[in-house]
This record gives sequence, structure tokens and C-alpha cells, in this order.
Amino acid sequence: MNPKHIILTLLLILCPIGMAAQSTITRNKPKPAVTKPKPAAKPKARPKAKPKPAPRRNSTHHSSSTNSTTGLSAELNKLINNMVYVSGGTFTMGGTSEQGCDAESDEKPTHNVTLSSYYICKYEVTQALWQAVMGSNPSEFKGDDQPVERVSWNDCQTFINRLNNYTGRNFRLPTEAEWEFAARGGNNSRHYKYSGSNYISDVAWYIDNSYKRPNPIGTKQANELGLYDMSGNVWEWCSDWYGSYSSYSQNDPTGPNSGASHVFRGGSCYDLARICRSSRRDGYSSGYRGSHLGLRLVLSQL
Repeated sequence: MNPKHIILTLLLILCPIGMAAQSTITRNKPKPAVTKPKPAAKPKARPKAKPKPAPRRNSTHHSSSTNSTTGLSAELNKLINNMVYVSGGTFTMGGTSEQGCDAESDEKPTHNVTLSSYYICKYEVTQALWQAVMGSNPSEFKGDDQPVERVSWNDCQTFINRLNNYTGRNFRLPTEAEWEFAARGGNNSRHYKYSGSNYISDVAWYIDNSYKRPNPIGTKQANELGLYDMSGNVWEWCSDWYGSYSSYSQNDPTGPNSGASHVFRGGSCYDLARICRSSRRDGYSSGYRGSHLGLRLVLSQL
């Protein structure tokens, strides 16, 4: 057979077979998986921001000023309510018999003193009151209800001037005679050695019970007039210059016209019992400050 005829015959036989095979492969070929894209998640709605309040001008200063004014007003009301009336009278001033051998030379001679009526605060000036008036607290041992200390006689005058400007009154330091008369219990005096008792621990914070530091006001017994801490706790400045006594009788004495130091009275938490007696006296220069030294206020008229 002619070779060309053989090749042609083979092609005619093989061609249908190839097409059939191709058809089978095409039918059995797996279809590619179609992945539908997921819809994009809807964005969560953001909460609406609250509008910021407009800044208040000087809000801090205003708040501080208001608090300061409120605190001052409260302390001044407290002070007025704690003023005790002392009815005028005559007493023997100085180292009288109940003071015994503890009386010192500058407490003599004893002498009669007649005083007009006045008001005295039942408590020593507190740190809270001083802070409210002065805007600062010089005390070594801090506490609102503790007596202010580390104040000089001059500091006390500045404090009193500001206090009087705020109140329209005439607060002042007591005279030495006014202080002693009140400490003795005024016209109600029972002639105790200390202010309110012959037993110092009842009425005073002194070296044996104070832990050598001032204590909160009014925590011991009061004297006959309802006054606290006139023995012990802190010494209290008086208005007088320090000077010697004379034997003649006096009416409303105010002390010497001049001097090197001012009187302070009452003893302190650092002192022995004999220093806290009602007639005990001492003096310091006008600028002296100590953690044992404070004040008490007086008014001639309420």
C-alpha cells in the first residue's frame, strides 16, 4: 500500500478517538470554586462627643476666694460666740497666800486692783482662726483646734488689726490685771493656786502630761468663769510692758509706759507646775517667737 494512504488511514482512525478523550477530560475537570466576596462590615457609629463647657474665667480663684471667705466668717462667728462676760470687781493681784512659797519676787508686793467689766475669750486663739485672718499658720505643732504658737507680740498686733478690720470691733490683748483676774475666776474665784483647781492635772497641759507639745484647746477642765487653758498649754501675751509691782491700789491698770519686754502669762506645756500658777509672770521682747507662746483675746464691749 502506498505510504501516504497508510498515514491518511491512521489519521482518520485516531482523530475521532482523540476528540472523544478530550470531551471526557473536559466533562470531568472540576469547576473552580467561586468565592463570593463578603460584604464589608458597616462601620459602628461613633458616640457623639459631648460639647466641652466653656472655660470659666478665674474659676479657681473664685472658688478659693469663696472658701476663704466662708472659713473666715465661720471662725469669726465662733470667736464672738466664745466671748465670756467678766463682771468688774476688785481683787488682790500678785503672790497671794494660796501661791505659797512658789511665789517669786516679781509677784510682790500684792496690791488691790479694781477692774471695769470686759469680755474674754474662753479659749486661746486657735490656728484655724489665725489662718483664716492672716492666710498663714506659723505654728510648729499643726492642728486647727490647737492654739496658735510661734507668734510674737508684734505679730499679735498685726493679727488684731486685721481682725478688727474684718469685724468692726475692738479686739485686743488683755492687760496683765485683766488676765490674772479672769484666771483667778473673777468675782466667782475660789482662790485656787492654778486657774480652776489646786490640782494642776485637772486644768492644765504641763510638762508632766503634755508630751512636751501644745494640745487641742478646751480639753481640760474650765475655771470658775468657764475659761480653758489659762494654766499651761501655751503662754499668753498681755498688752503691758513688763515692770515691777507697787503696793498702792489701782483702777484698770495698763502697766508701765515703756519697757524692754512685754508680759506673758499662764505657763505652758513645757513648764513645771509652779510655773503655771495664776500669779506667775514673765516677759519677752516684742519680736520673740516660740512654740510655747500664743494669745487670748479681750473686748471691752461686745
